[in-house]
Amino acid sequence: MIITQTPLRISFLGGGTDFREFFLREGGWVLSSAIDKYIYVILKERYDDKIRVGYTRTELVDRVDELQHELVRECLRLTGITRRVEIATMGDIPSQGSGLGSSSTVTVGLLNAMYHYLGTPQDQETLARQACQVEIDVLGHPIGVQDQYIAAYGGQRFIRFCEDGTVHVEPLGLEPEQLRRLNQNLMLFFTGMTRRASSVLTEQVAQMGDRLAVLRAMKGLALQARDALRAGEFDELGHLMDQGWTLKKQLASKISNGEIDDLYQTARRAGALGGKITGAGGGGYLLLYCPRARQDDVRAALRCLPELPFHLERDGSKVIFNIRR
Repeated sequence: MIITQTPLRISFLGGGTDFREFFLREGGWVLSSAIDKYIYVILKERYDDKIRVGYTRTELVDRVDELQHELVRECLRLTGITRRVEIATMGDIPSQGSGLGSSSTVTVGLLNAMYHYLGTPQDQETLARQACQVEIDVLGHPIGVQDQYIAAYGGQRFIRFCEDGTVHVEPLGLEPEQLRRLNQNLMLFFTGMTRRASSVLTEQVAQMGDRLAVLRAMKGLALQARDALRAGEFDELGHLMDQGWTLKKQLASKISNGEIDDLYQTARRAGALGGKITGAGGGGYLLLYCPRARQDDVRAALRCLPELPFHLERDGSKVIFNIRR
């Protein structure tokens, strides 16, 4: 039996510049962090030749091609596992439509579990690259490539997406005390709205050619935020996130709406310096940068929303249980 633990993520700045449609022309930069909310993949050998997959439903099939869970199906195809296996996935929070990168987290966790099951563990770069292959090249999802890399590598990262297609994952290098200070100023609230990311991202990709100036500005903010954090100027991250959210809303019509705008402005008036809707937008979690002295005011102002306490995570996808016969 193999069990992998793979972190969900929050993305601070630069999201959108990790789409191949943009970075293969101009390069992209993203500032992102793993958090201590996880998706677990459990994989074990079966007593018969069938394939059983458990998630929000249960599938029991004779052949890989019969599976409806497309991520499991394509990861099995990629790794060459064709029978006699049982797989289950579960998460710390309901992840569909959360904007915390759950689809890529599942994919990376699946690949990590399968390769350990086969006795051929792969490095972080391979897991991230193959997760992109499954989600984008095979399944055609209209997504970027940051989520796969932060799920595989973990930590707090400045990720560079290069014109030649290579990806460079750079640690921020924050000291433990700096990391604690940063974490203390971050808040997550569930908006109560969920959406399929593809409904937002399909429009975003279609309009990308007309939004190049916006994406270039967003890319620049990610670099400024990296330098500010390394200099210990944490509040600057909040101000940059506010600028980034204003830019991001210009990428597609469904990224925000009247209700989200009201929630964000309410948080700002209560003391948050900046923030954004996580992931593609349109719902999911509201990420805020707010100095600790004003956080109770923000909680009171957003008392209609459940808060999700979290910590920034240092590790990426890892095996936490491994017994192979």
